[in-house]
Amino acid sequence: MPPIPGSGLAKGLAVTLRTMTRKNVTAQYPDVQPELPPRTRGVIGLFEENCTVCMLCARECPDWCIYIDSHKETVPPAAPGGRERSRNVLDRFAIDFALCMYCGICIEVCPFDALFWSPEFEYAETDIHELTHERDKLREWMWTVPEPPALDPRAEEPKEIAAARKAAEKAAAQAAAEARAAQAEAQEDQQ
Repeated sequence: MPPIPGSGLAKGLAVTLRTMTRKNVTAQYPDVQPELPPRTRGVIGLFEENCTVCMLCARECPDWCIYIDSHKETVPPAAPGGRERSRNVLDRFAIDFALCMYCGICIEVCPFDALFWSPEFEYAETDIHELTHERDKLREWMWTVPEPPALDPRAEEPKEIAAARKAAEKAAAQAAAEARAAQAEAQEDQQ
């Protein structure tokens, strides 16, 4: 059966009339910040102290939008008779957000938790070349990263925290034993 002439126009007018009767909701965007979901992917923040320049993020990035430069530095031995060590020092860490597709692979593969999602989304630029943000800007965004969700109170303590707590307790016990030994020695010297 062929369509009735003018039925498309009638459907369009019905949609228009339904929309006209609804209340308008205007977002007052620059004046009022929007309520963002907790896991919003805005930009990537860099926690520079955790970065070991392992280059995993740059190698795994499908867009090749992460640029890292570093140099090796020799560190003197920690103890006398030890050997010198070399470590990587971060010179440049930049992300080109004109190329980035916000997949989050770089954040997932980072073994040292140096990259995090920040909810910041206001970083538009007039020139596309200015969308390459260096480590100073990435570090600023790190402070806008929300706290991780609380752990389940019935969950077991993470291994890292348990090991750190045991090491701290052992060091405190050793310091207390040394203090008692020094106190006993001081009392013997007084007698």
